[in-house]
Amino acid sequence: GGYGETCEVLIQYHPRLFQTIIQMTQNEDLRENMLRQVLEHLSQQSESQYLKILTSLAEVATTNGHKLLSLSSNYEAQMKSLLRIVRIFCHVFRIGPSSPSNGNDMGYNGNKTPRSQVFKVRKVYDVVRKIDVKEMNFTKHAFINQTSHEQEPLELLWHSLDEWLVLIATELMKNKRDSANITSILLKQKGPDHQDATPAPSFVTAGTEGRKELSTDAVELKAYDVAGKQEACADCQDVISMTANRLSAVIQAFYMCCSCQMPQGMTSPRFIEFVCKHDDVLKCFVNRNPKIIFDHFHFLLECPELMSRFMHIIKAQPFKDRCEWFYEHLHAGQPDSDMVHRPVNENDILLVHRDSIFRSSCEVVSKANSAKLKQGIAVRFHGEEGMGQGVVREWFDILSSEIVNPDYALFTQSADGTTFQPNSNSSVNPDHLNYFRFAGQILGLALNHRQLVNIYFTRSFYKHILGIPVNYQDVASIDPEYAKNLQWILDNDISDLGLELTFSVETDVFGAMEEVPLKPGGASILVTQENKAEYVQLVTELRMTRAIQPQINAFLQGFHMFIPPSLIQLFDEYELELLLSGMPEIDVNDWLKNTEYTSGYERGDQVIQWFWDVVEELTQEERVLLLQFVTGSSRVPHGGFAHIMGGSGLQNFTIAAVPYTANLLPTSST
Repeated sequence: GGYGETCEVLIQYHPRLFQTIIQMTQNEDLRENMLRQVLEHLSQQSESQYLKILTSLAEVATTNGHKLLSLSSNYEAQMKSLLRIVRIFCHVFRIGPSSPSNGNDMGYNGNKTPRSQVFKVRKVYDVVRKIDVKEMNFTKHAFINQTSHEQEPLELLWHSLDEWLVLIATELMKNKRDSANITSILLKQKGPDHQDATPAPSFVTAGTEGRKELSTDAVELKAYDVAGKQEACADCQDVISMTANRLSAVIQAFYMCCSCQMPQGMTSPRFIEFVCKHDDVLKCFVNRNPKIIFDHFHFLLECPELMSRFMHIIKAQPFKDRCEWFYEHLHAGQPDSDMVHRPVNENDILLVHRDSIFRSSCEVVSKANSAKLKQGIAVRFHGEEGMGQGVVREWFDILSSEIVNPDYALFTQSADGTTFQPNSNSSVNPDHLNYFRFAGQILGLALNHRQLVNIYFTRSFYKHILGIPVNYQDVASIDPEYAKNLQWILDNDISDLGLELTFSVETDVFGAMEEVPLKPGGASILVTQENKAEYVQLVTELRMTRAIQPQINAFLQGFHMFIPPSLIQLFDEYELELLLSGMPEIDVNDWLKNTEYTSGYERGDQVIQWFWDVVEELTQEERVLLLQFVTGSSRVPHGGFAHIMGGSGLQNFTIAAVPYTANLLPTSST
């Protein structure tokens, strides 16, 4: 709207206004997008102007960062201010004349490019790696005084961040040692109380009283020592509580600055080194307040090496929180829009034929711009006027049924009759891999736009989407009897049974039986008690993965066009089913009506009444989890609970009594 040009003219005549614009980056009342555009315009005037803007923004960011690290400042306001300035800084940095998008990698060509001076990479870590806490302040001043004339603004902030983390790590180590000392002292004090209760002889020898008083004083001194150390421990925990969020926000800023120097898709080696170095402290922060992951540790989603370090903590967070994080990051890269409604471009409408919806949809989606499909979908049926979200929902609903249409031979029904698995013989359809890719695109688009699909897959296929290895129990979904045989092999000693199994199996390929080795030379390797677990795993992988690997690869190729693998890792196979297919409605009365009781239980028993009272009180989500636990699926079959399938046909939900064993939890047999 001319703001950039206006500011350019004003600064030409009043140079002091340059700093006014830089300071405006701290003003929350001004739109960040507008400031970015103005600074982008100004930075294009000349190389010197560009470097001046970067340096000035770096100075403001450093000042705000140090204020944030000062515990007396307002955390919320200072944190927002720092991250806002750094976002603007990174935006201006990227649009420079030799940004990574132009093929020049700042991470590796820093010495030749003037703007890299803003980021001058110094390994300040080594300087403070072995610093004793008592020497921290002295070393800090000595180091900064020694190099301050060379250090650039942001490096001072990163150095302060590093020192804080080293300080906390040192305190954590001290507390571990103190905790061990406290434990040993307490055990020594408890010692006499836990000794033989035989009364001591009732006589006093010379000097006993003195020793008794001395002993009492020593105990008091130890108690004082313990109290002091416990107080120190509490102080350390208080310091972590006060600093964790502040330091995490600065870490986020550090990551953003490291990332804007790297080509797209690469994580800065400097940042990886930083996280590895401070691994214990960062895990301490996250364990004490897991919300930090969602607020500041965005780098985890972009770097698999770092994600693996924190995955167990991430997956322990509530499903709802992970869903919000998933969608926040999924849509983070989309362009800003200040408009309430963006008109649909006629060229972006997916025009499909209702009478050939699968093929025509496959054709238009494969030709469409995937970036535009991520932003929004507009569907129109040929010869119909209707458009809007209602039509989009109908399109997804019809397509989800068509994907598993037997005519396309893409998926086969599993043993339970309610879930689907890729068909190993899908190549009877010459276009099968294109169609699998399209199926992946549809599920990825549905997940991207929070549209539910009316289709449920086997647990093993959800694992394939997530990259989780399958196990022998997953075989039950396609061949329950075979799964029982594998279970029997694992549960029994096969040494003297004369099974003569080898590491090869016969497989049906279009009606003809073929022997397939499970590993090189498998036909001549006997299965023994020692290697049977490997045999079971390899058989499982053959039946569940190798036999359908091309189909899985094609599906994932389409799915990952809209859903990054790093993001979908946030969920397990049960949660992925709920994300894609939604929370099914469960009729408790129908459930109760179609339940059987065995092993001594009857409908009127008190325990059974308690069970149904609890089910009535459960939320819909909890009922789904209970159904998944018992049947292996969150879905009630078409027709209700009377149509649940077991391993050998229809099988009602059954509650059986088991002999009482202490600490036994409920178990399920799916």
